Amino acid sequence: MTNFTKDLHFQVAENGAGSFSSLALLRWALVVVFIWFGGMKFTAYEAAGIAPFIEHSPIMGWLHALLGIRGASSLLGVIELSTAAALILGAFHPICSALGAAMSAATYLITLTFFLSTPGVAEATAGGFPAISAVPGQFLLKDLVLLAASLSLLSASVQDSRLSIQGS
Repeated sequence: MTNFTKDLHFQVAENGAGSFSSLALLRWALVVVFIWFGGMKFTAYEAAGIAPFIEHSPIMGWLHALLGIRGASSLLGVIELSTAAALILGAFHPICSALGAAMSAATYLITLTFFLSTPGVAEATAGGFPAISAVPGQFLLKDLVLLAASLSLLSASVQDSRLSIQGS
């Protein structure tokens, strides 16, 4: 493992070789999303709205038993605001660029599992084919794009010197 980490180097995603400057748009869009969603997690309305997702999640279901609905939502709010802070710092510090992108990617990987665990998100049509339900399913579907943005930032933030894909 030491040899693997020795070959990694971190950089601010937007400062990479090539046309990475457009990644700044992804970074700041993710910052806005995490500040908005993170702040909303402290409201009763949002806590009630995400409760069914958390309740049925094998990854997060324990949060309600431990912290209650509002406590679980508040903890997620702290995590989301921390992710926003790491993304902001990542515009200036290479390790934070990777950390913020990894935290963001982890968030969306987890929320996409709600498609599998939350009843009513994906329902069968009359022909037996799966369909995404109007409210919770479409709400979650945006996380696929946000995951792609997060992974793009992460990929540009962490380089493996053994692969040396940059032309020198």
